[in-house]
Amino acid sequence: MSTRNIIIGLLLFSVIFVGGGYLLFAGENKAEVKVVTYSFRDKDRPAAEVEKTLVDLGNIRVSDQKVATFTIKNVGTRPLQISRMSSSCHCTVGQFLYQGKSSGEYGMSSVSDTFPAVATNTEATVKVIYRPYIMPVYGPVEREVYVMTNDPSKPKIIFQVTANVK
Repeated sequence: MSTRNIIIGLLLFSVIFVGGGYLLFAGENKAEVKVVTYSFRDKDRPAAEVEKTLVDLGNIRVSDQKVATFTIKNVGTRPLQISRMSSSCHCTVGQFLYQGKSSGEYGMSSVSDTFPAVATNTEATVKVIYRPYIMPVYGPVEREVYVMTNDPSKPKIIFQVTANVK
């Protein structure tokens, strides 16, 4: 057997071994959370209450970062699920905070999965973080963070920040 055949055999074995291991173990630590859906006719269902969906961050330098916080309260009778957080621009991300724990940051390139359900009569916070230095523009800007819910009356909530970048 030639050295060339041995090398090709080892490479082929390595690719199959690594690829098979990836397929076998990929996603093993990722628990799938099923989003429970409700209709308007359901008597018992989650209900998202949001006081505000717009915050003016005022004047901001392109090198700065500003944060706006928004509250989501579940005033329904079933757990409120928040999922698929994303944003309108790479310079803006959202973060989910609930019961003393915070998620990672999610935006245009990194859409979230489902977060822990918001229990009845409790509140969660969505932070909107605007970093103009990532996508520098000047003048008035509007940026958004989107979250999906299982509240049939508010399946998508849009949190918006405005600013004047100098």
